[in-house]
Amino acid sequence: MLPAIVAHRGDAEHFPENTLPALAAAWRRLEFAEFDVQLSADGVPFVIHDASLERTTSGAGDVRLTMSGQLDGVDAGEPARFGQAHAGTPLPRLAAAARLMSDMPGARAFVELKRASLVHHGRAHCVERVLSALAPVIDRCVLISFDADACRLARASAGMAVGWVLDGDPLQLRPVIELMRPEYLFCDHRRIPAARALPSGPWTWVAYEVTDAALALDLAARGVAMVESMAPLRLAGGLAARETLSA
Repeated sequence: MLPAIVAHRGDAEHFPENTLPALAAAWRRLEFAEFDVQLSADGVPFVIHDASLERTTSGAGDVRLTMSGQLDGVDAGEPARFGQAHAGTPLPRLAAAARLMSDMPGARAFVELKRASLVHHGRAHCVERVLSALAPVIDRCVLISFDADACRLARASAGMAVGWVLDGDPLQLRPVIELMRPEYLFCDHRRIPAARALPSGPWTWVAYEVTDAALALDLAARGVAMVESMAPLRLAGGLAARETLSA
C-alpha cells in the first residue's frame, strides 16, 4: 500500500516554504500539509520555521522580538532561493492559513509549534494563541511538536489529535511513546532502524525528509503510513509511476 504524502512546509520545491501559495499548491493535489508556527513579540502566531527572519525572508532579526505589524510587512518570497520570482509574498499569519483551509474543505494540516517560541513565550500562552487562530478549522488540524508537554497541553485544552516529533531513536523512546500515546509520531527517516520493526500502537508513523519514491515504499514496508516531503508533488509522481509499472 502506498504511503500518504505530507507536503512539508507546503509545496516547498516550487514556492517559498511556509507561505500561502506553497500551502495552496500542495492542498490542490494532496490532502495533508505540514507547516511551522512561531509567535511574534505581541503573541501573534505566524507561519515560519526559523525564529530568525534571515533565511527565508527579506527581513532581519528575531520573529519572537518583532511586533506583528512589522512582520506583516516582511517579504517571505525566499530571495536566497528564488531570487525575485516570488517577491512580495507576505509572511502569513496563522489565521490566514486557517482561512485558506476554510476555503479548501479537503485540506488537513499538521501544525508544528516550534520550541523556540515555546521557550520564549511559555507553553500555555503559545498553545492558547495557536488553538485560537485555528478554531475555525481545528477539527482538520493536528498540533505537533518536539515538546511533548506542549502536545499534552493541546490535547487537554482542545481534545485535539497531537503528533510528537521524536528527537532520538524511536526504539529507545518507546517507554515515553507508550505513556504519551499520541495519535501521530514523526521521525526523521534516518533515525528509523533498518532491521527492526517500529513500535506499534494506536498511532500513525510519519517519516520526514523523504523525496525518493523507492525510499518511501521501503519505509511503508517497515510500518510507516505517511511520508513528509519538501518535494511532495515530485514524490507523488514517482509513487504513481511505480504503481503503474507494478499494475
